[in-house]
Amino acid sequence: MKTAIIGGGGRVGSNAAYALQCAGLVREIVLNDVNADLAAGEALDLMQGSSLIADQTITAGDMSALADADVVCITAGSRRKPDESRLDLVNRNVSIFKGILDDLRAANLRRDAIIFVVSNPVDVLTRLAIEHLDWQPSKVIGLGTVLDTARFCSLIAQAKNYPATQVKALILGEHGDAMAPIWSSASVAGMALTKLLSVPEQNELFKRTQGSGAEVIRRKGGAGYAVGASIAEVIHSIALDRRRILPVSSRMTGQYGVREVCLSVPTVVGREGVLEAREIELWPKEVAGIQASGRALQDTWQKLG
Repeated sequence: MKTAIIGGGGRVGSNAAYALQCAGLVREIVLNDVNADLAAGEALDLMQGSSLIADQTITAGDMSALADADVVCITAGSRRKPDESRLDLVNRNVSIFKGILDDLRAANLRRDAIIFVVSNPVDVLTRLAIEHLDWQPSKVIGLGTVLDTARFCSLIAQAKNYPATQVKALILGEHGDAMAPIWSSASVAGMALTKLLSVPEQNELFKRTQGSGAEVIRRKGGAGYAVGASIAEVIHSIALDRRRILPVSSRMTGQYGVREVCLSVPTVVGREGVLEAREIELWPKEVAGIQASGRALQDTWQKLG
């Protein structure tokens, strides 16, 4: 499978490429970036380790090199400036993102390609990709709360000294302020976390999860490794048709009473993209949280410049 990463010269894109290389599951990785030299340097660095890791083709290329990609992962975007409002950042990234989508259209991207959105605000941009390109909704996936969920599970494991791979807990809804923690099904090795963690502990762990992105930015300038691993998790489910149930962002068609917007619910992801967005049983307050995410995202969409 051929995977292209737009923004491949940046921290997120290059970390995703390395995660894909280490797994050795995709056949070809192409890095694209507005800074062509940076993308070429990252591709060269990765390629020079291929004899130790996996038999893959790793190159850099312009938009024409992406036309036959099976998956196009978009990580490019702008960071928030000092004193800039959230809506201003949204509008700036929407403008950048529309330019990328127009370039993909001009390059004649194959119509059965899966567009995988990582750039923020991911839920808004996932919807924009569907509508701006008139792309099949099942072929457009946002990273959504996959990273938030990974952070949530890892923080719970760290706090209680549990094996991280045995902690199962979800964050659903918006990748942003309105994200919703799902404690009703949270467990470690089959044991309900609500019986192992006090309510104050639950609240503190969710608060830390919400602030994880800002904390990483403050300490090192931006996230890379965890988001790269999260991206690889989704791409591998596509590449191997694993049909894993992941909290990716996709267009809602009535799940929990939400329509039109893109947000995260448990979603079956396979070779054809979004196979099914499932509505699992949740506590009423968790359903309310997802619905609040939907309202917040619709409000943002209507304010776009």
